[in-house]
Amino acid sequence: MIDERAIVDPGAELGVDVEIGPWSVIGAGVVVGDGCRIGPHAIVRGPTVLGRRNRIFQFATVGEDTPALAYGGEPTTLTIGDDNVIREGVTIHRGMLQDRGATVIGNHNLFMAYVHVGHDCEVGDHVIMANNASLAGHVSVGDHANIGGYSGILQFRTVGAHTHVAAFCYVTKDIPAYVTVAGNPALAVGLNIEGMRRRGVPEATRSALRRAYRVVYRDGLTVPEACAALADAAAESEAVRLFVDTVRTSEHGIVRPRSGTAGE
Repeated sequence: MIDERAIVDPGAELGVDVEIGPWSVIGAGVVVGDGCRIGPHAIVRGPTVLGRRNRIFQFATVGEDTPALAYGGEPTTLTIGDDNVIREGVTIHRGMLQDRGATVIGNHNLFMAYVHVGHDCEVGDHVIMANNASLAGHVSVGDHANIGGYSGILQFRTVGAHTHVAAFCYVTKDIPAYVTVAGNPALAVGLNIEGMRRRGVPEATRSALRRAYRVVYRDGLTVPEACAALADAAAESEAVRLFVDTVRTSEHGIVRPRSGTAGE
């Protein structure tokens, strides 16, 4: 299961049923969980922990130092959960001590070819990042987010759960949960209704989110006023509560629609 041409540091820990292809490098401080498959010409640096059944394709670099100029070589970590697919040429960097010193990836995520996940990012579960999409440092991505190809997320921004980022977007503001954005810079164009349908979100929940979206984006209210107006709806619907929470807690301002439009 371990190709004789692979280079595995004695300080690495390998689980059972692990495959490592030729000319791959597994560094010291790397833990590879059971059932992982690492293709040829891949590099995994430590300290990095891979959960179970992850698949890493050729020429991916996982757990490398960040190139951020503030990084001084201090020991930092990368933790990746279970059942992730990391395709060709993907780069995922460890953290740096100026933040939490850790990059954390959840479970069941798909990183398509040449995706980049920068230092100190936190990615939830069931996230899809299409080819060449990039997260700068310190970005948080919620569960079931879908980030289109060639999109870029500015550092310290939040991409809420169940969101959709269209291809070629440049995201400079936080994206509330369930919202779809498009353009450069990215602007709100409505809710991720198709994504909700695919995940079986009931029509009643979708309708409640539509009403909440209109309060935030069409009623001319400030963020505190909109959140206050949605207090009862948030108490009745977990999805609305998540949407409102991501609006209220935004530290960099939420994406807005193009002037004169509001989507839903």
